[in-house]
Amino acid sequence: MSFFISRLALREFDLDDGEIKLVCYHVTSDNYIYKITLKKTREHIGFCDLRTGHTPTLYYLGNIGYRVFPQYRGHCYAYKASLLLFSLAKKLKMDYVLITVSPDNTPSIKTCEKLGGEYIETVDVPQWHSLYQNNERVKLIYRYDLKEF
Repeated sequence: MSFFISRLALREFDLDDGEIKLVCYHVTSDNYIYKITLKKTREHIGFCDLRTGHTPTLYYLGNIGYRVFPQYRGHCYAYKASLLLFSLAKKLKMDYVLITVSPDNTPSIKTCEKLGGEYIETVDVPQWHSLYQNNERVKLIYRYDLKEF
């Protein structure tokens, strides 16, 4: 019964654009985690999340993360999910969000460019960061001013 109640409480954070639906399955004080689903078929096609705040850790990690399963790539689902997360970020009174990308991740770079953000810089990930521990050494950082969305 508690799962049902919890799901009802999380439902208020669900987002959709008519084609995809972001189904919220976990919220903390600074993170909203979603399954990306196709609205029509309810197929689970990936994950995304919005991390609120602007800290040194998030500068390298970014405020938005996404992963679309391989068989669903090439349909701009990460782009569409990011736009939905932009709307949530605005509701949460965030002025801007950062998305970071590894330099060898061409599809995500194209997503960041299509979203129309400002490329800020390419940075080396510091050794103290969890990304470094996962062998991610360099990130491209893009900024999106939410007043433009």
